[in-house]
Amino acid sequence: MLMLDCSSESGSFSNLFEAGTSVNAPADAFGQSPAHLAACGGEAFFLLWQLQTGANLNQQDCLGEAPIHKAAKVGSLECLALLVAGDAKIDLCNNSGQTAADLALAYGFLECAKFLTTIQHTQTMKLRGQSGYSLSDKHGLLREDPAAQNQESETNRSISRKRRRSDGV
Repeated sequence: MLMLDCSSESGSFSNLFEAGTSVNAPADAFGQSPAHLAACGGEAFFLLWQLQTGANLNQQDCLGEAPIHKAAKVGSLECLALLVAGDAKIDLCNNSGQTAADLALAYGFLECAKFLTTIQHTQTMKLRGQSGYSLSDKHGLLREDPAAQNQESETNRSISRKRRRSDGV
């Protein structure tokens, strides 16, 4: 069964499409659509194909997981990027109350968790109309780089000195 092994064999996906499976129709008894299966297998090409044919990015299976959860569980940054670009809901929770970032972290995919956390944080700030941001986050994945902080301080001091000189101080 495709849900259990999440096989990435091209033939598995081709058979689904040749059989005339609807883009959002559950392909198995667990309510997983072809997009779920593509994300679970880390198959970005097939996922892109699904997105281009109108797949519902936020369709949840019997576990309450959308394709973004599946991609996070297997650590597929490429699939996550496609889903985010397609406006998948990053804050969507599964039946256990976990987001895709929670799952990526739980499965040890720190880069995926950081990517999702950063995107979610950026989207939140855009909604609030803020350009600056606080670097606190739920998982502690976002860290301000001390070197960048020092460089910013030096730049601000340099600008202040130049202003004082131009003002004749």
